[in-house]
Order: sequence, then structure tokens, then C-alpha cells
Amino acid sequence: MIIGVPKEIARGERRVALVPDSVKQLVGLGPEVVVEAGAGSSAGFEDDAYVAAGARIVQRASEALGADLVLKVQMPGETADGHEVDQLAEGAALVCFLKPLDQTEITQRLVDRGVTAFSVELMPRITRAQSMDALSSQSTISGYKAVLMGANVLPRIFPMLVTAAGTLQPARVLVVGVGVAGLQALGTAKRLGAITYGYDTRAVVREQVESIGARFVELDLDTGDSEDSGGYAKAQTEEFYQRQRAELGKHVAAADLVITTALVPGQPAPLLIEADAVRNMRPGSVIVDLAAEKGGNCELTQADQNVVDSGVTIIGHTNLPAEVPAHASQMYGKNLVTFLDHLLEEGALALDFSDEITGGSLVTHAGKLVNERLGGTLPLTETETETETETPASEAEGEKA
Repeated sequence: MIIGVPKEIARGERRVALVPDSVKQLVGLGPEVVVEAGAGSSAGFEDDAYVAAGARIVQRASEALGADLVLKVQMPGETADGHEVDQLAEGAALVCFLKPLDQTEITQRLVDRGVTAFSVELMPRITRAQSMDALSSQSTISGYKAVLMGANVLPRIFPMLVTAAGTLQPARVLVVGVGVAGLQALGTAKRLGAITYGYDTRAVVREQVESIGARFVELDLDTGDSEDSGGYAKAQTEEFYQRQRAELGKHVAAADLVITTALVPGQPAPLLIEADAVRNMRPGSVIVDLAAEKGGNCELTQADQNVVDSGVTIIGHTNLPAEVPAHASQMYGKNLVTFLDHLLEEGALALDFSDEITGGSLVTHAGKLVNERLGGTLPLTETETETETETPASEAEGEKA
């Protein structure tokens, strides 16, 4: 089996799917790994390091994309040589962030190509899959980086200082939406000396917020049905959001830095901070909106733009993990190696559709949409092992290892 790692083509993407240490681990499982030249350079991993780890460097993206199994960070996109999906071998396998709940056109391309595609953000949040959970690992980086970006713009320092020139009061940091990114943001802000507050509709989060020294913000709202079976926040009614915005606005106005992370899978980001609430903040305050890619939690957020309104800066960066590419890639590579160790059996993909990890993350297979969460139906056969053939990938028909 050949595993290919092409260079990422998305604008601003500096991560790579595998780092040299990950390659070494994968080679130990049996497959051959090919890496496009320069794929890891933006993250600080040069070609020589991949060769030393056991990879083969290829000069063209098509050589990496033509592998039996392709590992990427971002979903496939358009290149000068055509769409990346069209460069995949028919019946090959793909693992990446596919955004299948939003990017249905890409999903259909994969169906038409007969690709066995896994979407890492659909990884079930169960104990067995924790080390495979790329969404959580990358959110950890996002939460950390969001605090640093906010601190860099804020015209105040975070810690309290008592000096001969006077006493500097600590910054107040409010995190709205306390999942993995939110908790990391609270922990980072606390270590920098800020007074930290966390808010989430899920009452179960209170203990986690308080365990890292932050204060849990309570609003006068009924949040009993706020969490789905996967541990994610559920969409609420517009009446609920209206009351939430009104209550939350008071806490937003008192904060120096607000970090919002609230997302509902497959839906636009819920609006939590209205323009009037922003204008009630002190001039110089900052909002870092981690939901910018899905429209933002703040009414004034613009994707990949810094907006200044009434002296308040709203940062709408849509890909913070790419700003810390070395460690983000290291964590992502570990997620993929653990996932492939679960999928591979004697050097080939062994697909057990009844397995919660395999079935939960599998999006397309054998020319069909198979993920039940996306409206597909899993194949009737519970277990299928794909074996290698001697037929070149460019000429093969059907399923491949």
C-alpha cells in the first residue's frame, strides 16, 4: 500500500498531514509513504527529514495524489492541473477535514470518483477515539492562538502589576463557548495573568471552567436541552438566542477581550454578540471570533478580516491552527497515525462498517454516500478488506488498497 501526502493548496494553509515522526510510525505499520517535495516546509519540516524517516519524495502533486491512500489537512480543491479529487485514483482512499455537512459539492465529486473518504471532524467523541480526534487537537491550538492574537492587539497587558509608576489592573477575558478551544483559551489567558470568565449553554461545563481557575457565567436561561449525543452544543430557538444575547451583552461590555467559539455542526454559527453590544464595550477592547468561517458569533465579524467599530477590534481569522503549523501538524499527524493503525490490517484497509469509529467517520465508499449522519446508508456488508493489486492505479477499476 502507498500512502501519499501532497502539499496543501488552500490559501494560508501552512500545516502538513504528516510530520517526519508520523512517517516513521506509519512505515513501521507496513505501507510505503510518498511526500510531495516541500509539503512540510511551511511547518518547518524539510524533505531531508522525511527521507530520513523512511519516506520517498516525489516532485509532482499528482504522484502523491495518485497513491492508494491520500492524507491531507484541508479538503481537496482546484489546482492548475485540475481538481484534486479528479487526480485521485479511482477507488482510492482519502482522509482529511472534508466539511461534509457544508461542502456537498466536494462530497458528490468523491462519490462520482468512487473514493473511500473519511472526514476527521466526524470522529465520534468516545474514549477509544480520543487519540484520533483531530478536531479537538486543532481546537486546542486555536484556543491558545486566539488569546495571543487578542493580547497582541489589546492596548493593555494581562497581569496585574504593582509598580513605582502605579498599579495596573488585570485584563478581564470572557470566553463564550467552552469546548476544547474555549478551555484552552481560558487556561492560556489565566497563565498570562488575566481574570477569566467562561460561558456555555451546557451546564456540565461549569466544573471544567472552574477547575482551571475561571469563573462560570450564569445566565437566566433554560438550557436543559443544550447538548446532543456527541457532546456538541445543539441549536436553540431564535427566542432563546434573543434572550441570550440580551443577557450576555452585559458581560461582554465588562470584558477587555472576548473569545467566541460557539458552533453547531452543519449550521451557521449562532449570533451571540450584537453590534450594539460591541459598541457598549470600552474602546480598545478586542473580540476574537473563532466561528468566523461559519458567519461568526459576532454580528460585525468578517471572515479573515480585522474590523474596527467604535474602537473595538473584531478579529475574524478562519484558520488559527495554520498560524502554529509545527505543533498543529505534529498533533494532526499523530491523530492520523492512530486512526490508520485502527483501519489497517496487514498493510491494507480493513473496513468494519459496524465499528463506531470507522462507520462514524466514513463519508463515501464504492460510489455511494454512506454516512448516516449525512443522509446516506452504510453498506450491507459489515466487514470488507481491500487488498493490493498489481494493476497500476491509473488503470484500476473498483476498490483499491
